[in-house]
Amino acid sequence: MTTLRFDVGALVRARKREWVVLPESRDDLLILRPLGGTDDEVTGIYLPIEPVEPAEFPLPDPTDLGSHLSCALLRDAVRLGFRSGAGPFRSLARIAVDPRPYQLVPLLMALRLDPIRILIADDVGVGKTVEACLIARELLDRGEIDRIAVLCPPHLAEQWERALRGQFHIDAALVLAGTAARLERDLGLGESLFERHPHVVVSLDFVKSERRRHEFLRTCPEFVIVDEAHGCAAAGGLGASAHQRHELLRALAGDARRHLVLVTATPHRGKEDAFRSLLALLDPAFLDLPDALAGEENRREREQLARHFVQRRRGDLKAYLDAVTPFPERLIAEEKYALAPEYRRFFDRVLDYCRERVQAPGLEKRVQRVRWWSALALLRALGSSPAAAAATLRNRAAGVDTETVEEADELGRRSVLDLAEEALEGIDVAPGSDDGDRGDDGDRGDRGGGGAGESGAGESGAGAAPAAAPERDRLLRFAREVEKLAGPLDAKLIRAVEI
Repeated sequence: MTTLRFDVGALVRARKREWVVLPESRDDLLILRPLGGTDDEVTGIYLPIEPVEPAEFPLPDPTDLGSHLSCALLRDAVRLGFRSGAGPFRSLARIAVDPRPYQLVPLLMALRLDPIRILIADDVGVGKTVEACLIARELLDRGEIDRIAVLCPPHLAEQWERALRGQFHIDAALVLAGTAARLERDLGLGESLFERHPHVVVSLDFVKSERRRHEFLRTCPEFVIVDEAHGCAAAGGLGASAHQRHELLRALAGDARRHLVLVTATPHRGKEDAFRSLLALLDPAFLDLPDALAGEENRREREQLARHFVQRRRGDLKAYLDAVTPFPERLIAEEKYALAPEYRRFFDRVLDYCRERVQAPGLEKRVQRVRWWSALALLRALGSSPAAAAATLRNRAAGVDTETVEEADELGRRSVLDLAEEALEGIDVAPGSDDGDRGDDGDRGDRGGGGAGESGAGESGAGAAPAAAPERDRLLRFAREVEKLAGPLDAKLIRAVEI
């Protein structure tokens, strides 16, 4: 008996019902989804033993005109059918977002690569999340991948999870230090949560530790998106945390079959070696690119890099392909306000405390620099709002785990002077003021506001070194006091509301 060959997307009839042929089908095995059914009803039919024939539907009866509701349904069905069938992308009928024309460029670039290795470095607000998720959704609908992982800073994890679920219909498990234990309760013996959940959004700070790193590498999905990828560049001696992130990505990129999409608004921050280390994740040959790619002699290298790298500024896209793209305009002004007396008295007390801590006699130079930067972070947060001050007082200071004065200064500048990766994306994260020694494990980064605050101190003081307990208690008393200054005593908020 000869078997019929059915194209992907064809309608067939089997088992007394109509089905749609899915991309996973082969010549002798059809993977089918019921017409009007869900992905949970997908099944396979082995052609040599079970008959399958093209689906046929009776022509409309001109005597049965129907109602306006049935006509509207027919019109909508035709419009949706043209949208999903006329274009080259199978994902467009499965998304709840209308991508702008320029957001299709990374997708077109990605589909020309095998494996996909691309760095999306568009400006803030251009839509890098949509562009990366479009690639993932398209590969899923083409049947080229089965699982997805998004690696991102902990404070962006929920944002990615909402985007995947709400806009691209991808249900992803949120894997953070605070959720991993709950997810692991339902696992079988020897099963990894990355095997149980096909799609995951993972905190990079959580999975980079030695305790989690090898498990993730063993069970990592075949498609990985890395947000804030510039934080995974070669550390250049700036701490073990950055080095761990880079080594994790190097190991992921070592699998030649894995698709890797790097996302960042700041790929090059003035450090050539760090930028090259990012490009080397796409192709190891990019480590040896010439210092300047201009000129006809470097044309081949320039074209090779252009296949993997896309970067657009908002100003360049305001009228892309004659389609006006409205971006929000930022308005900047300076306004004055006077602190409430209670707020001013509290500010003076905290300022005295900062002087006392920084000028304590006999301090090691590195410890003094950590205290200096944590004091600046605390005073800046106190000038921002009571809530920011309370969060800072409960967080751990950046630089606590540093080993040199230079390293402490670098991390301090990045957190206090708006040079941190999170600040560049407009995410308001709280730095930390607690610079005492603590016995935290390698899973820091998900509990205390992220960013400069490596982990939350918490009011219980669990895991604290006994010598640091009095200082922590003092900070927590400050935190409880400043929370009482919120509302009518927050002159800055009242002035902002008036404006």
